[in-house]
Amino acid sequence: MRNENSFSQQNGATLVVGLIMLVTITLLMLSAFSLSGSNLKVVGNMQFRNEAIASANIAIEQTIDINFATIDPANYPNAIDIDIDQDNTTDYVVTIKTPLCLKATLAPANVAALSGINSTITNSSNYLTLWEIEATAQNQATGASVVAKQGIGKEMAQSEYLLSLCST
Repeated sequence: MRNENSFSQQNGATLVVGLIMLVTITLLMLSAFSLSGSNLKVVGNMQFRNEAIASANIAIEQTIDINFATIDPANYPNAIDIDIDQDNTTDYVVTIKTPLCLKATLAPANVAALSGINSTITNSSNYLTLWEIEATAQNQATGASVVAKQGIGKEMAQSEYLLSLCST
């Protein structure tokens, strides 16, 4: 009889402990899913940010390749469409502000001409200029946006310098 009494007193204990364990495991799994979803969003946002930076840099390089210093300021800001993933659709629209001339100095004289090595070379009348180019890249679908600035040094002939935004 003693065995029957001890078993009857323990009938619900295993069920309660099992339910507590099941609820605990369920809560742990829910928090793991929540954390993994947050991490996925963070990684996705970083990818969009990096793509926006790459798009801005591509547009800045395209601007540097042209003779940006002599373009009429009325033509800026230029909107450049960038297809970053090569699927023939525009992913980012990059706006280039008018390049800003930070500094212009007369280039130093040619060392060879001063030393008498080559008497046909004359002193330089070129200008050393320092520019800042700013690009704003924006993805219309995700809203990812970034501003990138790049400095560039450019040597300009006197005739080119007089036509440039730097001489005004």
